[in-house]
Amino acid sequence: MADFNQLVILDAIRRSASGLSRVELALSTGLSAQTVTNITRRLFASGFIAEAGKESFGPGKPRTILRLHPPALYAVGVHLDPTVTTALLVDLAGEPMLERRMMTPLGQDPELAIDALVAMVEGLLSESAVDRARVTGMGLAAPGPIDPLAGALVDPPHLPGWHSVPLRDELSQRLGLVTLLEKDVAAATAAELWVGTPAAATGSFVFLYLGTGIGAGLAVGHEVLRGSLGNAGEIGHIVVEPDGAQCWCGLRGCVAVTCTPDAIVRDAIAERVLEPLVEPHNTVLVDAAFTRLAARATDGDDAARAVIDRAAERFARALAVIANLLDLDRIVIGGPAWERVAERFMTIVPAELDRMRAARSIHPVLIEGTTLGNAVAAKGAASLVLDRWLSPRTESLLLPVPGA
Repeated sequence: MADFNQLVILDAIRRSASGLSRVELALSTGLSAQTVTNITRRLFASGFIAEAGKESFGPGKPRTILRLHPPALYAVGVHLDPTVTTALLVDLAGEPMLERRMMTPLGQDPELAIDALVAMVEGLLSESAVDRARVTGMGLAAPGPIDPLAGALVDPPHLPGWHSVPLRDELSQRLGLVTLLEKDVAAATAAELWVGTPAAATGSFVFLYLGTGIGAGLAVGHEVLRGSLGNAGEIGHIVVEPDGAQCWCGLRGCVAVTCTPDAIVRDAIAERVLEPLVEPHNTVLVDAAFTRLAARATDGDDAARAVIDRAAERFARALAVIANLLDLDRIVIGGPAWERVAERFMTIVPAELDRMRAARSIHPVLIEGTTLGNAVAAKGAASLVLDRWLSPRTESLLLPVPGA
């Protein structure tokens, strides 16, 4: 119970942008003033919180404000995307201290990719000069499906060489860091809960992830909903274009073959807006072509803009299915591909979504782009490590049943 109460205090301080006094902590947590004093004394002595000046709250003695002490603890976050791999180091407040990126041309060969990942993280930690003892672990965000029990990637669609690769344990052993494996869209959703947009501050929203693939993450009451085995959020087979391209699932016009960067680039090539690619299935070349198309649309090229606008309309149809199913009032959109098409998508998607929403006459939906940039999944992976260490969980209060 003492450990749980300590996490309650630490979590309350973390969630307050301006810090809290001991009196405010007692009021917000329901703990006694003496308990709050004892806990904050321990946290202060351990270096996890620091005094941040005094503030007056009417008559009486000014109160000391307590805030997190960010250098007390660090976490590594890695996002393994079929196109770009990102690694970063965050402090206790979830703020990135250092970031590294590399293209993922080795993605089809797990052994080479793991070697590159290990070298990348080791280089990140060495460059940061952070005391390794203060690094509490590493979070790894990867495309699904994943097997959270085995810590493995299980045949991700855009990483065909990865069949049941035990990535979590391999990285943990080689780096000497406790490692958590999470689906990329769930990690991105976790990042929004920690340090994200105003829309995410309520703790209940949907995160639409646009990267090499597309997924959806759902947060309810400041918790990410993961499903029975961590693979919730697969929306790739929502049909948004019945006469569209054939999908490997057997249907036509699925999100996976109409709304992804690869699908958008294929449309642009078919309409001669872009030149054909030398290697059509090379994710790095596809990403570069997607960047060129988006830049041309931003510069006012009507043909390029028409291709991206059609993708935005399809995206809105998928979002309407999710919004109607869950009766959403808050949506955040982000991912590695998002910033390049954000301007056009935000011009098209809100109006299209509102047109198709069943509850449009009852309440509005707030749609925002993430403020966390292209590295949102890597930030989320690191946030998950901090969340596991810092957030109070009621299951920790359960006592084992004798003889069980």
